[in-house]
Amino acid sequence: MSTRPRGFTLLELMLALSIVAVLMVIVSGGLRIGLTAWQRGEERTARLDRDRSLVVLLEGALAGAFPYRVTPGDAEEPRLLFEGHPDRITFATLSPPLPTAAPAAFSVVSLTADPAGLTLRQQILPSPVPLDRVEPLLVDAHTSGLRFRYLGQEADSWEDVWDLTREDSLPRAVEITLVSTVGSRSTSQTITVPIPASGP
Repeated sequence: MSTRPRGFTLLELMLALSIVAVLMVIVSGGLRIGLTAWQRGEERTARLDRDRSLVVLLEGALAGAFPYRVTPGDAEEPRLLFEGHPDRITFATLSPPLPTAAPAAFSVVSLTADPAGLTLRQQILPSPVPLDRVEPLLVDAHTSGLRFRYLGQEADSWEDVWDLTREDSLPRAVEITLVSTVGSRSTSQTITVPIPASGP
């Protein structure tokens, strides 16, 4: 009676190795998909946090807008310190978006849509230095689009430019449209900030 030696044949060994290889490919593919989804979720959360922080900063500064009057160099009458255009806004505020070096009642703030992104400048009032000569305190390169609109005293009277030759008060509200771009993804959000100091 002949006995067959115990062990695996080459065919059985190759079949077992093939099954293990297929299982490893499936597991590594699932792991790669899971890690990619996790990374995208983290990037989206970071983008939403940054966008929300920027919105809170802008809302606080605009809500504190005040009808501060200045007398330009060659003018006789004081005029309201407010300039509103579709791509930039300058205003005096009781709530500066960033902490000031010294305590002050009023600050002037400028928000501009530059090629580098959203640019924020601010300085304490009164100041002899023109605001456009002040170094930016914030440049947000992720903000690829910025647009302002201004609400007049009449309901639904939105304007692209707040013209102080026709108006002698702050707008009732400012609408801000922000477009954020991170990589190839762009998101847009529009917020409306009422200005309590605009008057009746």
